[in-house]
Amino acid sequence: MMGTMSLRSSIPIRQKNAANLAPCDNKIIHPCLSKKNINFLVNCHTEGNVGRNNGVSSILTKRSALVNVDPGTALLDTENLVLAPNGNVNGQDLVSYNDAQNGSVMGMNDDGIGIINVLKGKAFFVTGATGFLGKVFIEKILRTVPDVGKIYLLIKAKDTDAAMERLKNEIINTELFKSLQQAYGKSYQSFMLSKLVPVIGNVCESNLGLDEETADVIAKDVDIIVNSAANTTFDERYDVALDTNTGGPSRLMSFAKKCKKLNLFLQVSTAYVNGQRQGRIMERPFNVGETIARESLMYGNHMPKLNVEDEIKMVLESKKSLGENALLQKLKELGLERAKLYGWQDTYVFTKAMGEMMIDKMRGDIPVVIIRPSVIESTYKEPFPGWMEGNRMMDPIVLYYGKGQLSGFLVDPNGVLDVVPADMVVNATMAAMAKHMANGKTEENYIYHIASSVVNPLVFKDLAGLLYEHFNSSPCLDLKGRPVHVPIMQLYRSMDEFSAHVWKDAMNRSGLTSLASTNKGKLTHKLENICKKSVEQAKYLANIYEPYTFYGGRFDNSNTQKLFAMMSEEEKKTFGFDVGKIDWRDYISNVHIPGLRRHVMKGRGMCT
Repeated sequence: MMGTMSLRSSIPIRQKNAANLAPCDNKIIHPCLSKKNINFLVNCHTEGNVGRNNGVSSILTKRSALVNVDPGTALLDTENLVLAPNGNVNGQDLVSYNDAQNGSVMGMNDDGIGIINVLKGKAFFVTGATGFLGKVFIEKILRTVPDVGKIYLLIKAKDTDAAMERLKNEIINTELFKSLQQAYGKSYQSFMLSKLVPVIGNVCESNLGLDEETADVIAKDVDIIVNSAANTTFDERYDVALDTNTGGPSRLMSFAKKCKKLNLFLQVSTAYVNGQRQGRIMERPFNVGETIARESLMYGNHMPKLNVEDEIKMVLESKKSLGENALLQKLKELGLERAKLYGWQDTYVFTKAMGEMMIDKMRGDIPVVIIRPSVIESTYKEPFPGWMEGNRMMDPIVLYYGKGQLSGFLVDPNGVLDVVPADMVVNATMAAMAKHMANGKTEENYIYHIASSVVNPLVFKDLAGLLYEHFNSSPCLDLKGRPVHVPIMQLYRSMDEFSAHVWKDAMNRSGLTSLASTNKGKLTHKLENICKKSVEQAKYLANIYEPYTFYGGRFDNSNTQKLFAMMSEEEKKTFGFDVGKIDWRDYISNVHIPGLRRHVMKGRGMCT
């Protein structure tokens, strides 16, 4: 039997039925920790110090202190309310949960999955809760299943006060939750704190960074584990990506085996774990050692099997042999090299695929569901259209184009951008969760592609046309308040053509073309440097995105469609995820770009 490997911390690599995780030999004090020596790998994008000297009891005490009303009285009228699907909050739209149960509102017919009924009273343990998708999930479940049990949120923080501060600032007090704020009024904070329990920890640490008392409380209470924590940087350092995307699920599965009444382990993955597969890609799991390259006739069986332990060893050796200055770039290059060798396009999807493999290897009898969304973008309808946070995959290009800084891109004009709104991903997740919990075991079809490329493809040349239409009718404003007029976006199939276009465009925008004949000396040199930086930035973006803008795979979503067909008509209204019915013109022009301008640009450069 193979022993446990570590990259300064343990990524559990075990045989399928092994019960315990051996400790790491290397114990190094993390600069962000306040307790004893803890096994760890790298910072894993920590956002502040992580301390665990206070258990869950102190968090619960602080939550109780913040809930200044008797939960048996002040929350009586609000805990039994379900917000209507349209997000309205007038008295007629709010109904008692008992009414929803008998089918008068939520349509819990015999032919439905029974999403609300299954999830009612269940306790959750959620990672990645402060991320984009995690927040949408929390909002939806609290709005539609207010009788849900405790939701434990793994949050990186130095102490309980910092954890509670993050919970309030990044979840409770955000605009995304305004429907719930309106519905519960003065009782909103009390309701939220009666459901959400911030737990100090980190998926990059041994035992998730949980102290013994906290881990014991969660293990006894939790019914469902949802892992949505991920490092999504395409060209991340190999050690960092491995630790989060492969080690994170492994550590979480180790914890899952300690849970007394766990009904489901749900992994949020990505459809692009399918790597460089071509054509119609089916919803099937990865087995340990399986690679995309071995499926190719080019390699056949001559390609060695993928071994996660060997990948960890390689990173350890690289870190020992390299100096600090060379480490960052080398580990970035190493991740991309290993990914491409085995048939994946970048470090992100490669390490996510290995995360799925580890779940499959370690799960034993634990019921598992894997959700594979494609490119997740702004909300389609709920809790309101167009909500998003941060630049998603296609958004930097959209913003550069709208601001007149990028008039072309490297892309297959007839290729497809596989996009799915965040609220549809969450709805499908809840439906899959309820279906598999009802059955109580891992079924044969437990992989769900939440994707549009087969049933409702968004073609790049059509997207370019929609962007042109939108920014011509609603132009951005430059620094002087003047409307920015954009040309039709040019789509280039080769890097040489794209580079030539970007250079020419940068020279024209900077005025360097007119200055070239006058030989202005220092000014010309300065503008040339600005142009070079602009060109390099555009080429870097194009290189990173090229595997996706020329992607030859199309994600079959048969399992997802069957799941949708199982729902009652009322469930489809409340938890809809039929991507085939998305009107891309309406979504891009009237939902997504306005949401991007409002929530990411924060109103800067708004239209005239």
